[in-house]
This record gives sequence, C-alpha cells and structure tokens, in this order.
Amino acid sequence: MFERKLTRQIQVGKIKIGGNAPISVQSMTNTKTADTKSTVAQIFKLQEAGCDIVRVAVPDMDAAQNLHEIISAVNVPIIADIHFDYKLALESISQGVAALRLNPGNIGGAAHVREVVAAAKEKNIPIRIGVNAGSLSRKILQKYGGATAEALVESALEHVKILEDENFFDIKISLKAHDVPLTLAAYRLISEKVNYPLHLGITEAGTANTGVIKSAVGIGALLAEGIGDTIRVSLTGDPVYEVKVACEILKSLGLREGGANLIACPTCGRTTINLEQIAAEVEKKLSPVKKNITVAVMGCIVNGPGEARTADVGIAGSNGEGIIFRKGEIVRRVPEYELVTELFKEIDNILNS
Repeated sequence: MFERKLTRQIQVGKIKIGGNAPISVQSMTNTKTADTKSTVAQIFKLQEAGCDIVRVAVPDMDAAQNLHEIISAVNVPIIADIHFDYKLALESISQGVAALRLNPGNIGGAAHVREVVAAAKEKNIPIRIGVNAGSLSRKILQKYGGATAEALVESALEHVKILEDENFFDIKISLKAHDVPLTLAAYRLISEKVNYPLHLGITEAGTANTGVIKSAVGIGALLAEGIGDTIRVSLTGDPVYEVKVACEILKSLGLREGGANLIACPTCGRTTINLEQIAAEVEKKLSPVKKNITVAVMGCIVNGPGEARTADVGIAGSNGEGIIFRKGEIVRRVPEYELVTELFKEIDNILNS
C-alpha cells in the first residue's frame, strides 16, 4: 500500500473524502438533469458499476429545481455542477445536494459568494474548486505565459482564499488538464501547499482508447505518489465505462478491493488456442462478480499454472485440451471447448464456499 499524504477530511453525503478514507470513485451523468427518468436510470448504472459519488450538470433553473426528484430516487451522493450563476447554487443546496462544484470567483461577486457559503455552511455541504487549464483567467495566463502548473495552482488558491476569507474550509480541489505532464506537475505542486483533499482527473482525456491510457498514467502516477483522495476518469461516451476504468486503476494499485481480477497472458508463438476469444468471454462473464477473486487465463499448459500460481483459479490450454488449476495446482484436464464452462464451475464453488 502506498503512503498517502494525509489531507483534511470532508464528507459528501455518506462518503468521506480525505484523511485515511478510501479513495472514492466519481463520475458525471450526461443526461439532461431536468429529465428525472433518464438521469436516475443512469445513476443506477453508475452505482452498479462501482461509482461512489455522482455529479450532475445544473445549467439552468429547470435542472436545479428538479434535483430533489433525482436525489430522492437514488442512494448515492449527488453533486451539483455550477457555473456563473449563484442562484443555481442556492437552489441546488435547497434541493438537497450533497456538495457543490463551482469556482467562487465566477459566480458574481463577494455578496453572492457570501450567500452561497452561508447556505453551504448551514447544510454542511462541501465545495469543490475545479480549475481547468482551458479556463484560466487572462491575467494568470499573461503572468505565466500560458497554462502552466504554477498558473493552475495560483488560480485554485485564489478561489480557495475567497472561501477561506468567509471562514469556509470544507473544500476539495481539482486541477485538470488534458496534458498529462502538466496535470502531474500541478497536483504535485498544490499538494505541497495545502492539505485540502484533492480530486484527481485528466480532463477531456478523449475516447475509450486514448482517454483510458491518459487517465491511467496520470491518475495512477499521482496515486502511486500518495497524492489524491477521490478520482474521476473523464471519457467521451458512456460514463459507466469511466467508472469501470477508475475502479480498475484503483484495483491495480491495491487501493480498492471487490470484484474479479483477471490475469491473462499476452500470447506468444507457443499459443495454440484462441486465447483472445476465451479471455474476452471470461472477462464478460466475470463482470457481475462482486467478491474478491483472481482468475487466470493462460495460453501454455507447461508454464501457465506456475506463472499464475497466485490466482485463486485459472485455465491453460494447448492443442485442443486444457487444464483447470487452483493456486497453481492442477485440478483436472478437460477438452478445450469445455475450458470456460469448467472454469466457472470452479469459480462458483469458490464464491459459494
């Protein structure tokens, strides 16, 4: 386990963020927030995939005034994403959101900030300050000659000071860019300056192909350094996939348990079975499994059990036949076409024991 930087702990609904709390997974709906049915249905899917906290866009008063309908239908904390209009923040708080995502410097002046802060204090609602490289002020861009790590941090600290001046400290910070090295540098820098919990992510990361790589590298590197308290993988498309990727990032670092861990060899010239197809079938059938179990799919009978001896159960095959093994010990030999069926018999035995 990595040694994490100890940050101030906040609470978003029932989820604790920071301190020694587990790293939580967040995502954001892409439905219209005024559409209760579609939004609630997507939130259920996100939660089933492993999402701990869900953010929804609040672009107008219709969306804000529909938040209670959504919140009352789900049992996961809901964060309202606010830009520019303090009235949307006030309405979201009155509707019962668990937190706000806004930048206090762009909601309309000190008096409006005070109103929002007072309402958030009354309801014990945290505020996430979210700074993006693409939306830095002209003043900061001119000062640093562009979007640099220092520019991102200064922008965040300006917003933090607005809240701190109102004696509000229930704060979480994100510093996002689509550029991975820039994001890494910014989070490293701010982690040295504040002890507020940090929300990690690579913004506008891209599609499921490129975005997964950027997110895994960026988020994974920071987590491995002990930086970060909650994460969101930002991908173009279905947000459910964001959650699955985020959970896998945490599992790969030993920061989250639960669900199946699939080990599969990369294939080589010794492989004589359709390993890619078998591994894909096993992965799909494992997706509903919530208990901790490590499953191996190997392409070589000679080395398979040894290479995957830490797996709870696994298969290896060649030349039309295969073996089932548990903890590196061979259980039985089966024809290749029975490998997946026999594997899941063993998995069922383990899960039900």
